[in-house]
Amino acid sequence: MASQLFIGLMSGTSLDGVDVALVTFNHLQQPQLLKTHFVDYSADLRTQILTLQHPTDNELEKTALIGNTLAHLYATAVNELLSAAKIDATSVNAIGCHGQTIRHRPELGFTMQIGNAALLSELTGITVVSDFRSRDIAAGGQGAPLVPAFHQDAFAHNKHNRAIINIGGIANITYLSNTGEIFGFDSGPGNMLLDAWIKQHLGLDYDADGQWSSTGNIIEPLLSTMLSEPYFSAQPPKSTGRDLFNDAWLNRWLATQEYAPNDVARTLVALSAHSIANAVKQYCGQADEIYLCGGGAKNKLLTSDLQSLMGSVRIETTDKLGMGIDWVEAIAFAWLAKKCLSQESANLPEVTGARGLRILGAIYQA
Repeated sequence: MASQLFIGLMSGTSLDGVDVALVTFNHLQQPQLLKTHFVDYSADLRTQILTLQHPTDNELEKTALIGNTLAHLYATAVNELLSAAKIDATSVNAIGCHGQTIRHRPELGFTMQIGNAALLSELTGITVVSDFRSRDIAAGGQGAPLVPAFHQDAFAHNKHNRAIINIGGIANITYLSNTGEIFGFDSGPGNMLLDAWIKQHLGLDYDADGQWSSTGNIIEPLLSTMLSEPYFSAQPPKSTGRDLFNDAWLNRWLATQEYAPNDVARTLVALSAHSIANAVKQYCGQADEIYLCGGGAKNKLLTSDLQSLMGSVRIETTDKLGMGIDWVEAIAFAWLAKKCLSQESANLPEVTGARGLRILGAIYQA
């Protein structure tokens, strides 16, 4: 294809908004980030999306209407990005749109991301590739995580064994050995539980730098019981989301005793750090470098906990590898869109458990 411009849209389980990345690919097909943009979700939209995480009255209509709302917001974000970059929509090959996950139940054979890709294509005049997870699930896989294939392409090294850890609402881990071995999985909660807890108690969307959590103490018995959650000991391939790690999950552990809110917050940071570190030690034991990305990489308390648990293993952010921590996933979905249009497989059966390689994504031609 003559043009090599792609846009990646990522809106994750943290529900903070949509990341937009304008990406080109050099002659080695390596991604180069040209421009970024971010659009917040309003408090009302965030609440509406959260209502779809569980059965609700008239949910089919609500799902469709919120999907349309998201398409309009995504289109606005794309058009603002292109305007700032002074690039015409006709120059862009495609938008890779993850959409907003509202259910992820691979054990039941389905996953659902909304955002009305057909409407997004109409509003932008650009081909849209979406629904990246369904084909892998149809082939017996988890449909997630999808980013390890991109991590392999972007971050693998022939001398170092690397673990790439994306800490969003959910944390996912990719192990890249220097021999080419790769696997990945969701380790469990990243920021999701802490975000919900601070929203409930302080009305804030997240705990900046872990400042509030830092005022509390780890409740060791609570941490120990939460770590007994069967998901943590389940063997990969595995993926998870709000269907498991939600308010009801947390309240179940808090039901027997009353704790100081900041102590619970501190314990939730420890839960994320321990579940990530335990997973790395068990499945990525040869890793000599760890690189963090996603919003959780900004939480100084969480990263400090991780470093303490991992000892001498070097922990950096993907900024050190030339890719900003906020933009790795958005770039990945631009890459996935390119893979789809090129008719190249983009799943990793060793990560998701699918029966084989598959071309991922549904195309809505402009």
